[in-house]
Amino acid sequence: MTVVKINAITVPADSGDELARRFATRAGKVDEQDGFEGFELLRPTDDRHVWLVVTRWRDEAAFEAWTAGQDFQRAHARAGAEGSS
Repeated sequence: MTVVKINAITVPADSGDELARRFATRAGKVDEQDGFEGFELLRPTDDRHVWLVVTRWRDEAAFEAWTAGQDFQRAHARAGAEGSS
C-alpha cells in the first residue's frame, strides 16, 4: 500500500521561486531510493506562504529506510545550510 508523506514549509513571499527552482533541479538521491514512488511540490494559490512537499512511498518501511540513510541526512543538512546563508 502506498504511503504519502506531506511536509509543510513556510516560505517568505520573495523566496517561493527560488524554492521551486531548487526542488526542480534537485540532484538528491531520493529518486533512486528503493520504494520511492513520486514527488510533488505544491505552491499556494493565495496569499499564504505555506508550501507542501508531498512524497509517495511503497510502504512505511521504505520511507523509514530513506530517512535513516546517509543520503537523507546529507540532503537535509545541505538544505539547512543553504537556508541559513
